[in-house]
Amino acid sequence: MTNPTITVVHLLRHGEVYNPQGVLYGRLPGYHLSELGRKMAERVAEFLATRDIVAVVASPLERAQETAQPIAAAHGLEVLTDERLIEAANVFEGKTFGVGDGSLRHLRHWPHLRNPFRPSWGEPYREQVARMLAAMHSA
Repeated sequence: MTNPTITVVHLLRHGEVYNPQGVLYGRLPGYHLSELGRKMAERVAEFLATRDIVAVVASPLERAQETAQPIAAAHGLEVLTDERLIEAANVFEGKTFGVGDGSLRHLRHWPHLRNPFRPSWGEPYREQVARMLAAMHSA
């Protein structure tokens, strides 16, 4: 009898993003890690340095690539990009959600929020889960 090979997939969210305007950035380009976010990426790279990591895969978004880079570097790897890991599509991208001046103050946005369990504002949860699971299985 042989022992099955066990594959461990570490799932990480990107570090803190520099976003002083409070924009819901979603898939928009140009949102990079803040100074704290870079420190977070370095810290997780240190934590994972002793793990047997053979691949580092990230979303194409800058913040995900910047979070993955120190981890990949610690293992002598290149960051692989998988489009399936990108943020969920969202009609609120580029809008602010700050208290008092955010998008939710405008009645025209309310129909998008009628059922938070079945989002009408973007990509359905089932589609998000399907593509994330496919990306995980590819890893």
